Amino acid sequence: MAATAYAAATAVLTPRVCTTSTVKSPCCSALPYLPPRLSVSSFSSSIKQVSESRRFSSLQTRASSEESPVDASELFTDLKEKWDAVENKSTVILYGGGAIVAVWLSSTIVGAINSIPLLPKIMELVGLGYTGWFVYRYLLFKSSRKELATDIEALKKKIAGTE
Repeated sequence: MAATAYAAATAVLTPRVCTTSTVKSPCCSALPYLPPRLSVSSFSSSIKQVSESRRFSSLQTRASSEESPVDASELFTDLKEKWDAVENKSTVILYGGGAIVAVWLSSTIVGAINSIPLLPKIMELVGLGYTGWFVYRYLLFKSSRKELATDIEALKKKIAGTE
């Protein structure tokens, strides 16, 4: 038992010996190949790229470190005023909870559909086909674009209740 373990260990740890006479044979070394050395010109260009990226990152940091025009306390006071102005708070909470449940449920359904092997590709084709039809039907010609604009305006009036 100990002899077989010793033989296995020596077989794994012994270096490979070349069987051919060529120097660049892949069996001559157990070490991985290193990438070729960089020339002086490529090294200096890589240094320039690093210095330029540092310069641009400092510009990005300065641009993003400016103060935003929205004050957090002002935002909270506006939200509190709007919440106090709502008369039926239970309905707003119910609609908000329903929206959260609807998003969760739709995410679950999409995940289940996505796990079926061929169905996501078929759905992509259906979406691509519908997009092509919509572009042909409503966006390609000037008269159909006008028709779409009037339909959208009529829908806006219907939703706003001004019709």
